[in-house]
Amino acid sequence: MEFDPVLLARIQFAFTISFHIIFPAFTIGLSAYIAVLLLTWMRTKNERYHRLVRFWTRIFAVSFAMGVVSGIVLTYQFGTNWSRFSEFSGNVIGPLIGYEVLTAFYLEATFLGILLFGWNRFPPWLLTLASVLVAIGTATSAFWILSANSWMQTPAGHEIRDGIAYPVDWLRVIFNPSFPYRLAHMLNAAYLTTAAVVLAVGARYLLRNRFPEEGRTMMRMAVGMIAITAPLQLFIGDLHGLNTLEHQPAKVAAMEGHWDEAKGSAFVLFGIPDRDARKNHYEIAIPGLGGLILKHEWDGRYAGLEQFPRDEWPPVANVFFTFRLMVGIGLFLILIGFWGAWLWWRGQLFTNRLYLFISSYVWPLGFIAILAGWFVTEQGRQPWLVYGHLRTIDGISPVPAASVLGTLALFVFIYCIIFAMGIYYINRLIERGLSREAKAPPEGLPNRPLSAAEEATREALGRGPGTPGYSAEEMKP
Repeated sequence: MEFDPVLLARIQFAFTISFHIIFPAFTIGLSAYIAVLLLTWMRTKNERYHRLVRFWTRIFAVSFAMGVVSGIVLTYQFGTNWSRFSEFSGNVIGPLIGYEVLTAFYLEATFLGILLFGWNRFPPWLLTLASVLVAIGTATSAFWILSANSWMQTPAGHEIRDGIAYPVDWLRVIFNPSFPYRLAHMLNAAYLTTAAVVLAVGARYLLRNRFPEEGRTMMRMAVGMIAITAPLQLFIGDLHGLNTLEHQPAKVAAMEGHWDEAKGSAFVLFGIPDRDARKNHYEIAIPGLGGLILKHEWDGRYAGLEQFPRDEWPPVANVFFTFRLMVGIGLFLILIGFWGAWLWWRGQLFTNRLYLFISSYVWPLGFIAILAGWFVTEQGRQPWLVYGHLRTIDGISPVPAASVLGTLALFVFIYCIIFAMGIYYINRLIERGLSREAKAPPEGLPNRPLSAAEEATREALGRGPGTPGYSAEEMKP
């Protein structure tokens, strides 16, 4: 049995990046949330914000570590599986990734150390400043990574000499045509995803009558954030879609299941795309709505897949269904945000059991939507690695399929173990809750309760109250 090395390399990269992307997305939003909590604590001196900071900082530390570990693997794959792609685009992609390390990762790692180990060693204002800088660092990291990815989608500011891309205008390389829309879309998705997690944790605590004060605070902040970011994501997505239609029309045609411009511009709610028959089976569509969405005029026309060479079609069914999954989750989160805001206005946010029950299960939706959107973006670019310049089949390394298959199997085995343990531990931290939070330190340098990182380490080792080596005195301010 023969295996396709290109397909295996694509599966391997898709597998590893799917595990990786959920953690940076979460830490981008969670770092901003922690910074807001610390700023609010500094302003109000309310102890519940301090307890929430210590609680979410432990979860952030685990997520950040898992994101770093999974990200290292991706860079190696550029050299092992995609050496020809690296040769073609290394002059552009390499510096952008280097800027991410120099301007973002060092900033995050440095001030995250203060945030994790600085409790009782530094005054509160310095901890708050560190949290703000960590939040800036995570957003800056997204800036450079999305700039590199956007250049692959809409390359600009370069010239090709002897089959290799060379940058000639770094501003055009960085701020390529799709970059502003992708950055806004991804950052907003990260904040929305984190808000959904915070909402779920707050609802879970209120349903179980645990930490009611902190649970109400989490729900208020999360509902307010979702009510803003969920509809905003729909607006940004519309702008992004218009930009994609201009620069990658075949991707949009696959997203919409749109085959022939001459047949109109209906919006397909559901269907099963058939590449061979060039139509959608069991199609349910609204005539004219597709043109209204993409051209902002009723029955506006745009190119269908048949207007492009067949060898430039992306995998239509994958793009079609993942796009609808992403949009469906987005609409549901808009409903959750508006419903929560209405209940808040009526004074029933914390007493409506149905809303609390549904909210307690929304935590994975943002992650699923991010993965679905990422699949739309990356699979919709096919068959190109660098759109219009380098095909995927031409960017592969001359590595035997058996070698790629072996490393893929190894990645699946290791990732399933490590990430299952990481997610289990995060859930354990949530289950444990805020019961061991120390009282907030006074202004100036406090005494010596455990730092957030030390508490996480002690919990991982199973050293809690009633276990050998645990000292209750350590938790007293």
